[in-house]
Amino acid sequence: MEGRAALPAVGEVRVGDRPSLPFFVTDGAGDEVEAISAYLTHLALCDMSPLTCRSYAHDLLRWWRLLTALGVEWTEATTAEMAVMVGWLRSAHNGQRRRRSGPAPGTMNPTTGKPSLAGGYALSTINHTLAVLFGFYTFHAHHGRGPAVNPVPVRAERRALLAHRSPMDAQAKVPRAPLRQKIADRVPRAIPDPLWEELFTSMTSHRDRALLAFYVSSGARASELLGLRLEHVDWAGQRIWVVSKGSRVLEPVPASPQAFTHLAPYLDEAGPPRAHEPVWRTRHAETRPLTYWAMRRTLQRANERLGTNWTLHDLRHTAASRMAGDRGLTLPEVQTVLRHAQVTTTQRYLTVGIEQVFARMQEHFRRPQVEQHVYAAGYDPEDVEAVFGG
Repeated sequence: MEGRAALPAVGEVRVGDRPSLPFFVTDGAGDEVEAISAYLTHLALCDMSPLTCRSYAHDLLRWWRLLTALGVEWTEATTAEMAVMVGWLRSAHNGQRRRRSGPAPGTMNPTTGKPSLAGGYALSTINHTLAVLFGFYTFHAHHGRGPAVNPVPVRAERRALLAHRSPMDAQAKVPRAPLRQKIADRVPRAIPDPLWEELFTSMTSHRDRALLAFYVSSGARASELLGLRLEHVDWAGQRIWVVSKGSRVLEPVPASPQAFTHLAPYLDEAGPPRAHEPVWRTRHAETRPLTYWAMRRTLQRANERLGTNWTLHDLRHTAASRMAGDRGLTLPEVQTVLRHAQVTTTQRYLTVGIEQVFARMQEHFRRPQVEQHVYAAGYDPEDVEAVFGG
């Protein structure tokens, strides 16, 4: 529970060989864990994204490793084992956060004002894991398998909030369920214009400049834009079609003329892609589609040169903040471009940026203070003006 012991590295997540099971989990002996496969198959048949199934598979693999360390069968798990898992996640080091160089985990970047990722697991990861395990045990309880009581504790009042309610009613305040972590509501951080120009100038190829221009003008998510195909580029209409992350539907997104201006020399240099292949490809060795991790590494190299810690999702935040701050665009129009399911998500970008607040505060500090004289009651204002002047 204190995170001082590592979980046994038994089992792994593997790619499935059929659409109904895109990923599955193996145990220490290399055998498929049937209980997990049944749940993942259920998710796939409910039209969950394959990436969602992979995320759930990793959470379930971690749970399986903890049960292996404790010597407990999954059908006998209780809230006590769930508490051990939460305690371990709160204290253990996250193996995905290893750094060979750079600032220490959690260090605040003086240029961007953003902290680097901490060395442990995020609190949102703990809550996500609890949600996955709750669904896993609920699924098996429906089929008469597993423990009699779901080991993930819930609060009935909080789950009742998911029921229909009038939008005119105020949101009720209900305490968190046991073991759930408190998550701070962070304001989206956009890249200030001077730092954006610095980042854009640091790009060393037409491809990278075109990518950044499309990211910051279209507001497309990182994976959505990387899947762009040449037949989905409308040069005359200044728009592109991307597959939305949530709906997985091909939807049009407008982009700036500058983005298309940078796209043209990239295609002249690299040549047009083959049919049904992504526009963005690697530039060295064998040409292949540019992956999310390769683009992420490109941005990391720019961060190392500039001393910043921007992420690909910061580019979407920047696009959203610019659109929301434009008086010529309405909030529903911004919601349509960003493809937010709820307008409340778009409203988060209406808040004043922290950089803008700091800039105005510096102007306030530099502004000379005007002395105001206060005189005691009883003096005639005309006499005071005659003696001291207006």
